[in-house]
Amino acid sequence: MGLLSDPNRRKALTGLLTRLNTPICGMPVEWLVKAMQSRGLEVFTQSFSRKLPFPDENKERYMVRGTNVYGILRAPRAPRTEALVITAPCSPGNTNNQAVALLLALAQYFRNQIYWAKDIIFLVNEHDLIGTQAWLEGYHHTNITGMEYSPLQGRAGSIQAALSLELSSDVITSLDLVLEGLNGQLPNLDLANLFYAFCQKLGVLCTIQGKLQRNDWDTAEGYTHAAQTMMLMVLKQACGRSWGDHGLFLRYHIEAASVRGINSFRHYKTDATTIGRLLEGMVRKLNNLLERLHQSYFFYLLPSLSRFVSIGYYMPAFGLLAVILLLRALDLWVHLGAPALAAVDGVTEPSSPGVLTVLTPVVISHLTGVALYLLPVHLQEMAVEHFPVSETEAVVLTAIAIYTAGLALPHNTQRLLSGEGTEQGWKVLKLTALLYLAVLLGCTALINFSLGFILAVTLVPITASITPHMPKALYAVVMVLLSPAFTILYCVFIYQELIEAPVSVSEGWMLFLSVISQGILDHALYGSLVYPLLALFIYPCWLMFWNILFWN
Repeated sequence: MGLLSDPNRRKALTGLLTRLNTPICGMPVEWLVKAMQSRGLEVFTQSFSRKLPFPDENKERYMVRGTNVYGILRAPRAPRTEALVITAPCSPGNTNNQAVALLLALAQYFRNQIYWAKDIIFLVNEHDLIGTQAWLEGYHHTNITGMEYSPLQGRAGSIQAALSLELSSDVITSLDLVLEGLNGQLPNLDLANLFYAFCQKLGVLCTIQGKLQRNDWDTAEGYTHAAQTMMLMVLKQACGRSWGDHGLFLRYHIEAASVRGINSFRHYKTDATTIGRLLEGMVRKLNNLLERLHQSYFFYLLPSLSRFVSIGYYMPAFGLLAVILLLRALDLWVHLGAPALAAVDGVTEPSSPGVLTVLTPVVISHLTGVALYLLPVHLQEMAVEHFPVSETEAVVLTAIAIYTAGLALPHNTQRLLSGEGTEQGWKVLKLTALLYLAVLLGCTALINFSLGFILAVTLVPITASITPHMPKALYAVVMVLLSPAFTILYCVFIYQELIEAPVSVSEGWMLFLSVISQGILDHALYGSLVYPLLALFIYPCWLMFWNILFWN
């Protein structure tokens, strides 16, 4: 069984890791190339560069240049039409040296085995997600994000699965499995089951969302712990960002996950040899697959690694919220048809609203959304010239200014129009907005259930009940507090509470601004859909209901 059973090989692996684990500053390209070549791999490099739309203040960079190094272990007993990927990010500093050392140790051990039926690619990427994105685009001959990269000189077969290693310390107490990918995508559940099975077999402490699972499911404490773990997954999935290098592989229908080492100062310790045995077992299982992972679920929520909530259980909860919008729209449709029936009985029929009465607020709301989507990045230079702010602050503050200014525009549009039938007008507008919101939330939930559910919980109650005849001041405050921007703010505070790192109001506000800038940056760099969805569709739809509240 190789690393899984041979004590001599385990000692050799431990010694190799000790020799390799030297301080690495930045990306030692030449050293990595020689190290991989000495282990019998076909080694290639890829240079890339990417200009960010505005500086990333978290890492203080505006222009990103780097080099990826990857080695290919050719399958000795197969036609080499399929491949597996093991990747380890290597950024400036010593944050992931243990993972790079373990990757090289696995490469040396795998090279001496003859049972591989798939090519194995060992990838060391620079600048985290940007390097991974450049390599994936080069491997699949695509360029969907404007990345500049050199073409790959070496290729393997079609990638079936990928594992990303993140070991930030030489003392590992547990392994955390990270599944959330770009736009809320998740790998096949069998990949998580495989990881959990090997952790159980080798006695490795494993976590999900950084939380250990409990066995007392029937107690209040166990239920609360599971609910908190699942809520963390909902919040992380809803943000639409990739929480590890694995998240970008999912876009190419490659089942991938990140294995992250955690040092939480527990008495339980896991050595590098045990982690190597676990990874070797997972790769061997994936190597033996005759087809892609597809037998299990792709849509699920995890309260722990041993239990899951399938789409058949959580989707009805969203359906109950969506049906409220449809029933309210049906009620408005009946009321709009009542005057026509009354006219047949001889009652005077009020004039129906003109097309412009309804179309004008819809168009202006969406133009505001287009401005929110386009102007923050394009006006950053002008803002920096006239105000003492950085480029990132200019982008975020411009987005907030446009968002706030939009509150004053749509509800004044109907003042430009005169005519009869205003009572019918707001009903037609609300009927349109209800159906529009139902379609938006339904499509969002099919792609990213967590995002659709959070938006539905905050938007459905107020939008279904809003009318122009309500106390405007009170309901205006309620609508603002339930708007998309405040929903993001609430999620920031809830997330910090769930990870047991509560923040003050000022710290939460700074995190909120950081989330906005990161969302815009993720959309520009990796194609995250959350920001354009909120700016171009959800926010304009909310403005239509805001317009109804102030209808004259």
